[in-house]
Amino acid sequence: MTIRPIGIILNGVTGRMGTNQHLVRSILAIMRQGGIKVNDELTLMPDPILTGRSAAKLKALSDKHSCDKTGKLAWSTDLDQALADPRYQVFFDASGTLQRAGFIEKAVKARKAIYCEKPTAVVTAEALRLADVVEKAGLKNGVVQDKLWLPGLRKFQMLKDQGFFGKILSVRGEFGYWVFEGTGYDLPAQRPSWNYRAQDGGGMIIDMHCHWRYVIDNLFGNVTAVSCLGATHIDERVDEAGKRYACTADDSAYATFALDNGIICQFNSSWCVRVRRDDLFTMQVDGTKGSAIVGLRKCWVQHAGSTPKPVWNPDIDQPIDFNKGWQEVPDNVAYDNAFKIQWEMFLRHVALDEPFRWSLREGAKGVQLAELSLQSSKERRWVDVPRL
Repeated sequence: MTIRPIGIILNGVTGRMGTNQHLVRSILAIMRQGGIKVNDELTLMPDPILTGRSAAKLKALSDKHSCDKTGKLAWSTDLDQALADPRYQVFFDASGTLQRAGFIEKAVKARKAIYCEKPTAVVTAEALRLADVVEKAGLKNGVVQDKLWLPGLRKFQMLKDQGFFGKILSVRGEFGYWVFEGTGYDLPAQRPSWNYRAQDGGGMIIDMHCHWRYVIDNLFGNVTAVSCLGATHIDERVDEAGKRYACTADDSAYATFALDNGIICQFNSSWCVRVRRDDLFTMQVDGTKGSAIVGLRKCWVQHAGSTPKPVWNPDIDQPIDFNKGWQEVPDNVAYDNAFKIQWEMFLRHVALDEPFRWSLREGAKGVQLAELSLQSSKERRWVDVPRL
């Protein structure tokens, strides 16, 4: 058995998402399982180094997650030195969106494979420029599109491939939860303050419409037009230092997307909504032969033959228990962490040249939809979405 190390620079993973999903539940999880077994002769083993600006945060992260199984986690505040080290083949960035371009350009000059969080930029032209820079350098590249590997969406895709839904007519997505305003009001906010400042790259539309683009593209069809209304419902919050600040970015978005195959998708996204649904994100998909309620991990379906026949009568209590008419799709396979699945695919792409189509150019499509959604909201009209 040959164990082939793959050096990975993990930049900016000291934040909640970077630490939990990328470091702990992806890279360290792969190492603890013994690497990525390709065959009886070869295993790929991540060899990470943490980089960032804060030595204290990096050291604390290294100390917390180093163990006998994975060894001592290397870290450095000198990104240039890490990029110059031939030991590291992959550069991953989970820093702030506005800093991403500078980091990617450095990694390109160092001839590293590029993998990064979304959004890759806040405007389409910049996202496409970064894709061009990486492609012209002939470097392998990818962008995180994690929701495609969530158990709920995979169960839906399985049934769709089997023809369960017939012709799909419409999709209605509900996403979000209440993000507390900060310590000056009640409970500490569970999201960073920059998310609510447009000047720092924050905003619901730039954050979540990048997700909705790849979800729609991969599950339903190509987006051809968007009508969106963004809103800043809470205009003042409290930051990490306990200081009040003005919210300049949208915290909610109400959007309708038209697809090239006639399907209509409606997605509401909000940090100002209290949840009374099955999960923080649910989609209802209605087709001629059946429907689905798709959550992050679960999926419920109702076939045409099991559909009740309600009659409108507001003068009596509803006699039908509509929830009972749905059947949960079972967990017939073990579902791994969605981020980890895509990480393993990207590392196989780098080491073995296996196909990987979720490139920076694909990521630019999400930025495009977000930018056009903001335009639609500003101009109060439908906006066409041209193909990239």
